[in-house]
Amino acid sequence: MSAAKFEEIGQALRENQRFAVLSHVRPDGDALGSQLALGLSLKKLDKELHIWNEDGMLEKYSFLPQAELLIKPPGEPEDVDVIVALDTAIQNRLGTTLQAVRSSKLCINIDHHPSNPGYGDLVHIDPKAPATGQILFELIKSQKLPIDSAIAENLYVAISTDTGSFQYPNTTARTFEIAAELVRAGVDLRKLSPTPRRTTTRSTWHDALRSERPRRKLQFESRHGREARNFARRQ
Repeated sequence: MSAAKFEEIGQALRENQRFAVLSHVRPDGDALGSQLALGLSLKKLDKELHIWNEDGMLEKYSFLPQAELLIKPPGEPEDVDVIVALDTAIQNRLGTTLQAVRSSKLCINIDHHPSNPGYGDLVHIDPKAPATGQILFELIKSQKLPIDSAIAENLYVAISTDTGSFQYPNTTARTFEIAAELVRAGVDLRKLSPTPRRTTTRSTWHDALRSERPRRKLQFESRHGREARNFARRQ
């Protein structure tokens, strides 16, 4: 499998009209923010658009710009030109969203998980990227796809979630550069930064991020704990 270039993906996004933008069950901020960011960019290109997740929009992420566009898949299947699977390493984790697509011409798979086997027709997997949101930013920028403050804010939350507010070891210098570019594109950090007098949006965002941290911390510690035990056995 050869990785699809951004130019190929950009061409597919421009040349087709009907899209279903999907991500994994039990979504996190990277999945939901990435879906909304790409969906809003396609909407600005006057595309026909479905943004589906088996679980719909989680209440803790309902502060995301135009969160109401992300819904549970319908009971009756629909025809689309392109499926875009985001942040989903295993295809069956797209859940019931796949059953909502009756037919499609093309499947685009964009992800940062190294375990992704590369399903789909156009596949771009970058394990060095800390978040799918970071890959999408590079795609949008390189292909000159539309971006505004709502798209930028969704990307910011996507990246911030998977980097633990830019504190996890997967955060790179490029990640900080992208965050700065997103702020220049219109991200209002007052909505996302803790202050003594939080608004509901601030409180919701930080509650959402805190709820992701224990699970990711446990995964990180479990992996490194196994490595330490294996090292000790070899000594």
